[in-house]
Amino acid sequence: MRFEELRVWQEARKLVRDVHVALKHLRNDAGLGDQMRRAAISVVSNIAEGNDRGTSREFRQFLIIARGSCGELRAQLYVASDLGYLDEGRFTELTTQASVLSKMLSAFIASLTKQ
Repeated sequence: MRFEELRVWQEARKLVRDVHVALKHLRNDAGLGDQMRRAAISVVSNIAEGNDRGTSREFRQFLIIARGSCGELRAQLYVASDLGYLDEGRFTELTTQASVLSKMLSAFIASLTKQ
């Protein structure tokens, strides 16, 4: 299956877009915004790279890395919220997306472990 067909990749791609939109006007802390964008891009990129590696074992490892990047992004969302860079609604929306994506990645990892 192509990575573009994977629901987890599609959700990760949506998260990248939503993070970029949310941080579009972040100028007070460009470093934090850049790190958040990179973490979101890391999730979608690692899913794609792992899928194209060709083995379940390698794919599983890349999914674990993607899940770690998702956790990194969630932590950064808290920092951005604490510093007043995200309003409560946007923070809740993005952390919920990231949490759901982490759960999807965990389920996918578990399914590959059973193979």
